[in-house]
Amino acid sequence: MIQSLDKIQHVFFIGIAGTGMSALAQYLNGIGKNVSGSDRYFSKGEAEDIKIKLEADGITCFPQDGSGIHEGIELVIVSTAVEDTVPEVQQAKTFAIPIIKRSELLSLICKTKRTIAVGGTSGKSTTSAMIFAILEEAGMGASIISGAGLTCLIKEGRIGNAKVGKGEWLVIEADESDGSIVQYEAEIGLLLNIDKDHKEIDVLLDIFQTFKNKSRYFSVNRSHPLAARLSKESAWDFTIDENMEAGYKASAFDQRGLDIRFEINKQPFLLHSVGKHNMENVLAAVAITSKVGVELSVAARAIASYEGIYRRHQVWGTKGSVTLIDDYAHNPVKCAASIRACQPAAKKLIAWFQPHGYAPTKFLRQDFGEEISTAIREGDEVWMSEIFYAGGTTTKDISAADLIGDLKAKGVNAFFVEDRNQLVETMRPHFSEGTVLLLMGARDPSLEKFAAQVWSEL
Repeated sequence: MIQSLDKIQHVFFIGIAGTGMSALAQYLNGIGKNVSGSDRYFSKGEAEDIKIKLEADGITCFPQDGSGIHEGIELVIVSTAVEDTVPEVQQAKTFAIPIIKRSELLSLICKTKRTIAVGGTSGKSTTSAMIFAILEEAGMGASIISGAGLTCLIKEGRIGNAKVGKGEWLVIEADESDGSIVQYEAEIGLLLNIDKDHKEIDVLLDIFQTFKNKSRYFSVNRSHPLAARLSKESAWDFTIDENMEAGYKASAFDQRGLDIRFEINKQPFLLHSVGKHNMENVLAAVAITSKVGVELSVAARAIASYEGIYRRHQVWGTKGSVTLIDDYAHNPVKCAASIRACQPAAKKLIAWFQPHGYAPTKFLRQDFGEEISTAIREGDEVWMSEIFYAGGTTTKDISAADLIGDLKAKGVNAFFVEDRNQLVETMRPHFSEGTVLLLMGARDPSLEKFAAQVWSEL
């Protein structure tokens, strides 16, 4: 078992184009390791932008055909999506090269820094980016390994989901979807919320309990009943309920168009984004950064200039009567929150959603119907295209059309367009003055290009 990265120099990533994998590859490259990797998307001529940016950083990329594995490789990293039949895995076994999961590598990295691990079923990427932004504003030279590209880093020509700083703090996302969150021993653990996503609630509670036990300090969102159960010390906690006991409280929420204003412990804040859930994300970030010595006024300055992250309520602009917003929302609670966040800026909201994975969609089918039907207004609409299939072995025993049928049965104006390339022309007659078109979906690497396609067709 690998205990340390100190003596390892040559590392190969299988599935390097993935968000989590590319972040780790960039981080290791940033600390002086020799990094290379492959991805099945490269073999298809896809994910070229990611490949170009990785290679610009000195990371060598290969098609997923085994050609990148040789005896000089000292460690191979795989994601949970990589199967044993992949040529690189077989080649690595032939050379007896150690193979570890992405989460195991992240755990090793965490031991080299004072780590802030951000957990919860919603808001991890956004909150991680906000913590990083505040620490940067405070001049603390933080590092970050994120699940999404930060706009401030993307502007530098990077993928944007990782940066190696000179300071002592590292901000990471602690993923509960594959249970890997239990591996991290963080200086500070942050729990944003607990909602049914990839696993049942009782399983999630067990996972987050272990996360708490392995964190030296622990901060929870007391506004969220399930997260509140795991509170360790109220002084570290935060809430949007002024009647609750917590060290950090947000109040006076006000959304005007695509901006929100609020106060945290009487300090005014402005964020160029939407939704009360984003106020909670800022509150969580402020609670953590305050505890490591950043003044509230510095945090407020950082948040006012915070530029956001890739596909989190990313505003493309307005054409004619339609404003286009692209979002990563992909589970029932996130989709409902995203819809509610956009409604104050929309006379009419049209929400399009592409589910991902047949098993997850089937697991959450009832929840999608309940959450979305509760969030949608009478004049709003919900559209879906077929489930994104990433490959591998699965049973295709559900369709997005089934979710649309469930919503129609609840009285929602719901429409199914199997081929998303037909979406704009099909829904064009539904546009009216003051319409916000909200795109939602995750895991599919082509969703950014799809948003650009929709924008060009509006």
